[in-house]
Amino acid sequence: MAGGKHILGKQNAQRVFGTAKVGDRGQIVIPKEAREFFGIEPGDTLLILGKRETGLIITKPETLHNLADQIFQTIEVEE
Repeated sequence: MAGGKHILGKQNAQRVFGTAKVGDRGQIVIPKEAREFFGIEPGDTLLILGKRETGLIITKPETLHNLADQIFQTIEVEE
């Protein structure tokens, strides 16, 4: 299994998988080790979130499914 470089020696935590250069059409290539580690396959849809102060988050939409459910449940309780 791919590993990436461990940050601060933390196993299975944060990792650095390399860099990605933005092409002329705004496309990036996700490093192979990262694709393998996160199970990203050709044709997968990725969710891009961002905040100017903190940067971008790229994730599979299903990763945020449980969080969205919790948010909607909280909104329903408050109404």
